[in-house]
Amino acid sequence: MISYLIVGSGYRSEYYARIAAKHGELFRAMFLCRSREKAEAVSARTGIRATTALEEALAFQPDFAVIAVSRDHMADVAIEWIERGYPVVTETPVGASREELEALWALSRDRGAKIVCCEQYHRYPILANGLAQVQAGRIGRPVSAYLSLAHDYHGISLIRRMLGTQGEACTLRGERTAGEVAATDSRYGAILDGSVAKEERDVVHISFSSGKTAVYDFASTQYRSFIRARHLTVRGEKGEWSDRIITCVGADNEPERIFLMPEIFPAYRRLDTQALRDIRKTWAPELFLDTEQDEFAIASILLDMDAYLKGGPSPYPLEEALDDAWFWLKLNEAVRNPWAAVTTGDVPWREKEAAGKAGRA
Repeated sequence: MISYLIVGSGYRSEYYARIAAKHGELFRAMFLCRSREKAEAVSARTGIRATTALEEALAFQPDFAVIAVSRDHMADVAIEWIERGYPVVTETPVGASREELEALWALSRDRGAKIVCCEQYHRYPILANGLAQVQAGRIGRPVSAYLSLAHDYHGISLIRRMLGTQGEACTLRGERTAGEVAATDSRYGAILDGSVAKEERDVVHISFSSGKTAVYDFASTQYRSFIRARHLTVRGEKGEWSDRIITCVGADNEPERIFLMPEIFPAYRRLDTQALRDIRKTWAPELFLDTEQDEFAIASILLDMDAYLKGGPSPYPLEEALDDAWFWLKLNEAVRNPWAAVTTGDVPWREKEAAGKAGRA
């Protein structure tokens, strides 16, 4: 049984509570909230016990703390729990400034702090299947990608996996444009009053040190809209992955089409649900990323924490989480300076890797 304390009471914190309620044979959870009102409200919504008392939270004896607070406070609260001696799983991003990212890296490097960022997009069953096909060589060596699917740190996490460019420095050039779009959907349901919402879109060209390239194209309205789709394309020498279809050259040099279905790998079959099984029954052309797949992806990270705490690999290496957050900061710099070159440059969590490359040159 994996036990975790949920620090925070916002919208994202409830994902971790629903997972514990849905998979009670695998997880037990408890909230630590700032006020009695928030504790009572979140407990009523999720059925998970909540407290405002630190002593009661510590008596729960969690294996780790889930830090689900605002991103401006993520690193500070994570460090607070690391100082108490607990491993932490943070929501995204792991930090909101270079100083915070370097502080977290120092805690990991110098004190062995266990810090995992819950970057989950590559674990969505539909995306996991596509990534597995690319890694298996279906499209040959991937060379370029287009992503209009997820924002900032989530987007670059996917791009790096699509292209195999983890750890590489990159140069960004782009802009932010503003417009309007009809409001159609929200966290709380459909919007049918004809209202119009502001839409800011970032379009950024990314050049990696290996020569591979990507285009990041996203507006937050894409998360909840009936009239804004989400897309991806990964191109390689033998084919391409486009949304839910892979078109490639087969072993006999004849063109093939693979229609992607959500895939749950054997290690995570314990997290399967009827809702996920229903999703896997039919194929559709749209790349639809639903809450059920999101919760599964998060739950798979929580499940992997058991092996990590016993000395196994991290569910999401801290270096990658730091890269993701650093990219987000540099992306914002790039769109504030339209089409000027902004480089990610050298960062301390990649110094050993950079030194190794220099030594092999």
